[in-house]
Amino acid sequence: MRGVHRPPLAAKLRRHHLIALDCLVAAVLVLVGVANLAAGAWEPGHLPAWLTWFAAFAIGVPVALRRVWPRQAFAAALAISVLCALGGGAWVTYFALALPVYTLALGESRRLSLPALLITLAFTLAVNLATPSTGILGAVGLGWTVLCSAWLIGRAANERRHYLALSAEQRTREAVTGERLRIARELHDVVAHSLSLVTVKASVAHHLADEDPAQAKTALGVIEHTAREALTEMRQILGVLRSNGDAGELAPAPGLAGLGELAERARMAGVDVALEVSAETLPEGVEVSVYRIVQEALTNVVKHAGPAKCRVGVGVGEGVVRVEVTNDGPSVTGGNPGHGLIGIRERVSLYDGAFRAGPRPEGGFAVTAVLPYE
Repeated sequence: MRGVHRPPLAAKLRRHHLIALDCLVAAVLVLVGVANLAAGAWEPGHLPAWLTWFAAFAIGVPVALRRVWPRQAFAAALAISVLCALGGGAWVTYFALALPVYTLALGESRRLSLPALLITLAFTLAVNLATPSTGILGAVGLGWTVLCSAWLIGRAANERRHYLALSAEQRTREAVTGERLRIARELHDVVAHSLSLVTVKASVAHHLADEDPAQAKTALGVIEHTAREALTEMRQILGVLRSNGDAGELAPAPGLAGLGELAERARMAGVDVALEVSAETLPEGVEVSVYRIVQEALTNVVKHAGPAKCRVGVGVGEGVVRVEVTNDGPSVTGGNPGHGLIGIRERVSLYDGAFRAGPRPEGGFAVTAVLPYE
């Protein structure tokens, strides 16, 4: 099964793609300004010709750098806009200031972005009042419309980001709470039933120990059998709570010996898996957790990274087992953490271990879990 690919226009652009797009917009802005200056469309200003040409070429620089240094880009855009206005090209400043204003509204607080907008509005009004003409109202209206629209769109996007972050955090908390509640319900059923039976049989064995040793021995056998079943069922709860509910999944989860089969399944789904296991045996509960962590991590690779190279490493050292699953496929960011990662985090927390999941600097995604054991 091959991974699902997004259409090119639906794929999320990365930061360097957006910066390249800004450079393209800046180049268009410079080209339009220089062409109009060369054609004499700029009204004669109060600057030397060389300084006017410099302003026309430099007006696009803040637009190209607005994502890298948003505050500095806004200040530079305002300064260069003053030069353009003095050189007779006031109209180009409306568009040169709009994108830096949008960036401030998107990434900064309202306390900073709103004064920046007011400064640009005052600048536009002052420039048009300094060079009165019959179209002054239209020029001011155009400038204010462009600048206010840029600020409003930026603030709307900022509020949307904030809402999505809060919503994702809330959903994560609800998922974690639901996970814990399910574990608690399952454990309650197992423990309550088993301990009730154990208590009754222990009482019987206690009273019949002297009078009827055979019956007492039978009661002790029931206690032993019930306790073993309870332990097995509790292991199954922790092992299959996140399973798909298939009947085959209700069997005790395999340990390190089953990792090869997991890797083979992932290979059949199009993921090139390199498996490295330096451990031979671990406590049964730890082996189950290691198996499930690798299972969930490989499932995420198959679902989100598509055809990719993946490395699965399981190593032991100084009372801890370290599980690391990395891939070089596209990482999914800005979304909600899936149930798989939430389940891994909860499983690791049962052992007071450490868990980390996120994009790698060199590309791809990494899931790392460290579980201590005795």
